[in-house]
Amino acid sequence: MVLADLGNQLSSALRSLNETTIVNEDTINQLLKEVGNALSKSDVSMSLIIQMRKNIKEKIKLDQMAAGLNKRKIIKQVVFDELIRLLDPGVPLWKPTKGKSNIVMFVGLQGAGKTTSVTKLAYFYKKKGFSTAIVCADTFRAGAFDQVRHNAAKAKIHYYGSETEKDPVVVARTGVDIFKKDGTEIIIVDTSGRHKQDSELFEEMKQIETAVKPDNCIFVMDSSIGQAAYEQATAFRSSVKVGSIIITKMDGNSMGGGAISAVAATNTPIIFIGTGEHLTDLELFDPSTFVSKLLGYGDMKGMLEKIKEVIPEDSTSLKEIAAGKFTLRSMQQQFQQIMQLGPIDKLVQMIPGMNQLPQLQGNEGGLKLKAYINILDSLSEKELDGKKPITQKRIITIAQGSGRHPNEVVELLEQHKTFEKLIGKGGPGGGLGSLMAGKGGPKNMEQAMKQMNANGGMQGLMNSLKGMGGMENLAKMFGGGGPGGGGMPSMGDLAKMMGGMGGGGRGGGGMPNMGDLAKMMGGMGGGKGGQNGFPNLDLD
Repeated sequence: MVLADLGNQLSSALRSLNETTIVNEDTINQLLKEVGNALSKSDVSMSLIIQMRKNIKEKIKLDQMAAGLNKRKIIKQVVFDELIRLLDPGVPLWKPTKGKSNIVMFVGLQGAGKTTSVTKLAYFYKKKGFSTAIVCADTFRAGAFDQVRHNAAKAKIHYYGSETEKDPVVVARTGVDIFKKDGTEIIIVDTSGRHKQDSELFEEMKQIETAVKPDNCIFVMDSSIGQAAYEQATAFRSSVKVGSIIITKMDGNSMGGGAISAVAATNTPIIFIGTGEHLTDLELFDPSTFVSKLLGYGDMKGMLEKIKEVIPEDSTSLKEIAAGKFTLRSMQQQFQQIMQLGPIDKLVQMIPGMNQLPQLQGNEGGLKLKAYINILDSLSEKELDGKKPITQKRIITIAQGSGRHPNEVVELLEQHKTFEKLIGKGGPGGGLGSLMAGKGGPKNMEQAMKQMNANGGMQGLMNSLKGMGGMENLAKMFGGGGPGGGGMPSMGDLAKMMGGMGGGGRGGGGMPNMGDLAKMMGGMGGGKGGQNGFPNLDLD
């Protein structure tokens, strides 16, 4: 994401605060200058930047701070909170009601990604357990219905449209009535767009709104317009009751920060941001989480939720792991679950510090993971279950069957041995295997951490992932350390870092301390019957 540049610049400004010997007014002014420059480059309105600087200056009173307080930590927290405030209109988000028909109407200019976002939203709610359907009321653009038909079929979502009826109001009303009778819970109406804001477009939107009576009207806008988002959002709000906004194409331009801040200034909540062309490239927008990931603090809660979505409660591999057993079949299932989480580069943005590594911004890790899955698919049933050894001759055959180099097969087998040793240590029902399977709590977490240290600590775990493209650099980071090096040389240093990054949560500035983290991980759920703890090794 191009916004990573903004995140790196903001993180750099905050890191420079740690290198300052004395914290005084000059230090704060320099920090605010660097933060302001970074926001300005992302096309954030200068008036909003000036107001943010004013708010920060009012909250930081160095002469009134008691002796012994950590001034740097307080300053960072204030900046973090004001960045959130810059992006948060303070308006609650609309949420659909289960068991009834919720009608959502999409509006926006042509080319903003409206029709694509319609399918993404339907797919998002489908994964959440809602029955969804799409009504194509865009009779203006040639090929609009064909696009909806193609996208809906790909996502396996019901749809309605007409190739003969040219009145969008009639199409919208008919489609909504059909799906309401069927008891569909989320009915999304896609309307026409224009190349510019004109009276004809607004009149059509008003007529459709009157006909279908939407519970939520979502305005879709292109992030590349930057600060102009304020005028566009205001214009649409004056014509229809816009309740939410989706900002698209956040993965391809540097003006996304300006668009988000401009929309927030209209007091209209941003409900999602589009980060790509795939069905899953639609992210719930939360200002606190957004700023946290932007600054490299990650989003561990979001990552755990993603993991719980793709792990079946009765997973055979988890039961084997809980017993201290990790076969090649277990590894195959774990890799497949990682792929279901989405692109590797987006996943690592949820881990504290990962967005600072340019090597993890591409798709090398994902490609390597696919190669490993191809190799595992070429194994026999007995080889996957560990009932038959893999000989040198078989390695050549497996490589030929999967279209990979024999060295990659050997590499995968070596990594499996490392994981097997790590998970199997401690015996059935205990240690890291039990924790990963979702059993136990803080005590199991502590035992697992000791076990990991015995196997080379976090660095040892990361070294076992070497060879997975950009993941190799993950090992270097955790093994680095030193001032300005961005590394975490040991679990002790990791605990100190997490303990000193401020409180978590919506108002917090980072990660909780290791004690709280252990409690949190012990109560996250992830196994069958409400068992607690990390669900699997995919976290790292």
